[in-house]
Amino acid sequence: MWFRRDLRLRDNPALLAAIDQARQDGDGRVVPLFVVDDEFWLPAGPVRKAYLAASLDALGASLDRNLLIQSGDPAVVVPQVAAAAGATAVHCAADYGPKGRLRDARVAHALGSTPLVRTGSPYAVAPGTIRKADDTPYRVYTPFYRAWRTHGWRAPAPNPPDGVDWWMPVECVGRPEASVDIDLPPAGEVAAWQQWERFRTSGLADYTDTRNRPDIAGTSQMGHHLKWGEIHPRSLLDGLTEETFEKELCWREFYADVLFHNPQSTHESLNPRYDSIMRWTTGDLADDWFNAWEIGHTGYPFVDAGMRQLRAEGWMHNRVRMVVASFLIKDLHIPWQRGARTFMHWLRDGDVSSNAHGWQWTAGCGTDASPFYRVFNPVSQGIKFDPDGDYVRRYIPELRHLAGAAAHEPWVAQDGYAHGYPERIVDHRAEREVALADHAALKR
Repeated sequence: MWFRRDLRLRDNPALLAAIDQARQDGDGRVVPLFVVDDEFWLPAGPVRKAYLAASLDALGASLDRNLLIQSGDPAVVVPQVAAAAGATAVHCAADYGPKGRLRDARVAHALGSTPLVRTGSPYAVAPGTIRKADDTPYRVYTPFYRAWRTHGWRAPAPNPPDGVDWWMPVECVGRPEASVDIDLPPAGEVAAWQQWERFRTSGLADYTDTRNRPDIAGTSQMGHHLKWGEIHPRSLLDGLTEETFEKELCWREFYADVLFHNPQSTHESLNPRYDSIMRWTTGDLADDWFNAWEIGHTGYPFVDAGMRQLRAEGWMHNRVRMVVASFLIKDLHIPWQRGARTFMHWLRDGDVSSNAHGWQWTAGCGTDASPFYRVFNPVSQGIKFDPDGDYVRRYIPELRHLAGAAAHEPWVAQDGYAHGYPERIVDHRAEREVALADHAALKR
């Protein structure tokens, strides 16, 4: 069993298929394998590495410390382990990402006569399944959601049986070493189910009203658990009646479907005209503005609080993600790809399809994109969704002397800059007009 983005035992069809085959073979032995692949490991930031290491540790504990961890090229490592085990097959869940599909094709070829059996996927409905009547993929979320819901999904898979003979035919190299100087949430399957139960019983009923408020704990905090497959979305959907949360889960599946049909969209705009018509900031000024944005020194408190939260926790509230992305693209006129790379580096729940297409939605160059005239106002957004300024003060100590909503406008207060908070690097009103002119030209 080759684990990848399914670091769990419950509701894992690929694992059940491996166990069934082991029993058919007669010896009942299953090798639980994880390969630390440099293709994915090296570009990851310290937060995602540390979280993955913790998740692997949790999975290993659930397997009585029989999780075999190897490092290297899966096209070399997987066949070596299969040969050492005398395996009749290698089982895994299907990967629908562009790099994952290429990797799996290489591994299948390298395995030769030993089959690579793909069962299930990280999604309730596998990418490529939902199509329009003319057999083309959806490019807009709402009709995709309707078709996705009509199609439906299987019930969660049964739990694995007791008494599986987990086996390590070669020496384990140990879980990858990664450390980060922040407090990460508990990782692993048990932690995922505990968090889901907390949210289901105490947060789900108010989700529609609270999900846009970064100053309160109104989100599910399930993103990193879903990213690493510590829990399957099918398990969350089972018996779910809260439509807003269901739609949020569908956004994840929609973006995975878009990426499946457009593998270049991790780094290219789905509307290529967008890249040529915008007046992008370049040179040293672009670098200076980008660095100020990255470290939370733009002079706009709601934006800066979000970027500081990203560094402090490896996570950022979704409403704030949209605002900071809009600010980078439409106030600083820096291409979305640069911001998307920063997010993927720092986010513990960094998912390539959701990240790339979330950025493109904000930029206005993707599928189901926000209208060209939607430019988030970093001040009014902060006042609306952090009305008492608690979120800003939590991450910006230089503004803790300002009470209430005053924290969003330090330039209004007489002592707003008394503790070293930077002044605004751009005038939002002026830069908004530049963005609107560019987007109007694109529309024409």
